[in-house]
Amino acid sequence: MSGPGRVRQVRPEDVPAMVRLVRELAAYEKAEHEALMTEDQLSAALFAEQPALFGHVAVADGTDEVVGLALWFLNFSTWRGTHGVHLEDLYVSPGHRGTGLGRQLLRTLAELCVERGYSRLEWVVLDWNTPSIDFYRAAGAVPMEDWTVFRLTGDALGRFAGALR
Repeated sequence: MSGPGRVRQVRPEDVPAMVRLVRELAAYEKAEHEALMTEDQLSAALFAEQPALFGHVAVADGTDEVVGLALWFLNFSTWRGTHGVHLEDLYVSPGHRGTGLGRQLLRTLAELCVERGYSRLEWVVLDWNTPSIDFYRAAGAVPMEDWTVFRLTGDALGRFAGALR
């Protein structure tokens, strides 16, 4: 019996599949119109001389087909004095869910945190996304119920920065 696949670091040739998966994720989250990232943008972010974005992909067993992804970047805890990982996107295509690939992606990042001495692995999940919340709770994650995420974007960001009046 074969396994579900494997997880590895992202390669330049994975970028088109990753953009497709990000768009699938956006559609699942009912925000497809907000997924504007291009292949060039993702490639530049991941493979710059000093990248600020990192990624892993899940590859279907016996193939090179990218069926899942984890895109992440470093954050820093001033209270702990160490870096952590912020998981921006974790996604596995519907046909490969339940195979353990999502768990492998998340575990890969947890292992990276432990190996590098990072103090936390964190992410944001939509309140209505019960399947994901259940998945994360099963991994031992706990919600940060006393915290609210705030965001400045678009015109509001420009106005606050003084660029748009």
